[in-house]
Formats: sequence, C-alpha cells, structure tokens
Amino acid sequence: MADILIRRAFPADAEDLTRIEEAADALLVDLLSPPSWPDVEPGEVRLAMPGFALIAEIDGEAVGFAHVMEVDEHAHLEQLSVLPAHTGAGIGRALLTAAIDDARARGHVLMTLRTFAEVPFNAPFYASAGFTVTEPDTDFLRELIDIETSLGLTDIGPRVQMSLTL
Repeated sequence: MADILIRRAFPADAEDLTRIEEAADALLVDLLSPPSWPDVEPGEVRLAMPGFALIAEIDGEAVGFAHVMEVDEHAHLEQLSVLPAHTGAGIGRALLTAAIDDARARGHVLMTLRTFAEVPFNAPFYASAGFTVTEPDTDFLRELIDIETSLGLTDIGPRVQMSLTL
C-alpha cells in the first residue's frame, strides 16, 4: 500500500472535504437506511470554524479528513471521513492519531466527539483508540444533542458522546 500523508487542510481543499464526506456518508445511509439524511457541511464552512482540519493523501489524492473544532477550552472531533474505496487501510486511524497529537500540541487536555453508538466504524472504532462514553458537561456539548435531534440523527440510531484525555 502507498504511504499515507497527513497534512493541514487549506482553503483549496474545501471541495475535497465536501466530496469525501458525501461519499463516506453514503456508507452510513446504506447501513442505517434512514428516511432522510442531513446535507453535508460544505468544506468552506468547516474550514472557517475555530479549530483545524487535516487531510489524508495517498499519491497526491485526498482520501480522508479530520475536522477538529476548538471550543470550551478543549478539542471536539466534529468529523472524520474516509472515502469508501480506502476504508480498512488505516487512514481513519492515522487521521485520528494525527488529530489527537495536533490537539495535544495546541495545549488541549481533552478531546470529545459525538457518534452513532452501534455503528462498527463509529463508537467501537473510537473506543479502540481509548475514547470512553461520557456525558455532555458544557453548553456547547449539550447544544450538539439539540442539533442532532433537529437533523433527525437521534431518530436513526442511538448517539453517544465520547471523550479522550489527551
């Protein structure tokens, strides 16, 4: 397998972020068969949020990304997506490790995320990296539940917050 390059995302990567997330979301739609699915956050919007995004490349092609928001004095993994053709190749793990390392280097002591509890490449994947299920304890984290509800995600399957001490 070719080497995975993890690098910081730039404004020129916005379309790749959108393309990758749309393709990755198709896996969830196929698995969960929801009556509807929320639109993907445009890459330009992601890149304008406080925090950082990382891109995974193989042979110059963007194949995955991690988006980390910096909120409430900690890092929140907002999105981790890999193109379906590249799943199972360690790209998600490499992105997660790089995001954790970057958040730690930026002085954060906690990383949170929200995900589907029962999807194998969601909560079980993050648990294998040391994340544990926790309760939302800030206004921001509690607001995420309201957003998930308004998007219909909580109707599709159980959602959990997970945290990792960095």
